[in-house]
Amino acid sequence: MIKQLSIIALALAVSVPVFAKKEFENHNKMMDHGDGHLMDMTGGMVMGQNKDILPGGCSRIAATKEITVHAGHKYAKKFPGRMLAFDVQEYQFEPCTKLTVNFVNDDDVRHQWMMHGLPRYLYPKGMFHLEVTGPGKISGTLIFPPGDKTYLVHCDIAQHMEKGMKGQLKIGKGDGDLPSIPGVTAYVIQDDYSDSQPESITETVVAEITEMKKKVTGNDSFFSGLTVIGLAIGLILAPLLARKFKDMSAGEIVTYIIELVKDAVDIVLKVINWLVGLVKKK
Repeated sequence: MIKQLSIIALALAVSVPVFAKKEFENHNKMMDHGDGHLMDMTGGMVMGQNKDILPGGCSRIAATKEITVHAGHKYAKKFPGRMLAFDVQEYQFEPCTKLTVNFVNDDDVRHQWMMHGLPRYLYPKGMFHLEVTGPGKISGTLIFPPGDKTYLVHCDIAQHMEKGMKGQLKIGKGDGDLPSIPGVTAYVIQDDYSDSQPESITETVVAEITEMKKKVTGNDSFFSGLTVIGLAIGLILAPLLARKFKDMSAGEIVTYIIELVKDAVDIVLKVINWLVGLVKKK
């Protein structure tokens, strides 16, 4: 019995580190795989690093900058409805700036800080990418191209950007603002915390079509109430048909539509025959 207890105690002692929280790691011993791609075996990755090649149109390095970017759940607390965020949502630099980004992950999950749209002749994947799994820090460097442009910076892990982990980086004056940047620009889909009950789909569609009819043709038009109802039914059925077609091939969709048309024609012919029969009886 004592021997068995000793074995169990030893097994528990060995297993404790497995469940221990991962300690903060500085990913500074990376393996270089070429083309600016560096990584290690503990969850650190850099893609698109460029420390010395000037982009076309840059005669020199305009400025050398360094920033530290934090990523984590706690930075989203100031943005209602968001779950994840960077500590800073907007950056601005001169064209041809050489920038070193120190990316710090403050969560126990994987996060990224990445830019898309960079010139592919210099950045083969068209992007600059930093990634850390769990608490840790990683650094990478890139040189910005010339010109005024606004780049999206975000975490590409599933749903992380949608939950708030994104920002914008402007080179020069930028070329506008990106939508739905937390704390910077308005959300495309606004959060609604009201307790009012929404109208039914039918009521909403009929009301919108009726309003459209008034604006376009006025109240006294050839559009009848039956037409409005028909359009409403068509719009209500459209999402149902879209779901019906979701997993069908193009050929199956065409066959299905043909069958629907045939059925509709049969119904119309039956109605016509019935009306003709009524007329003959008279």
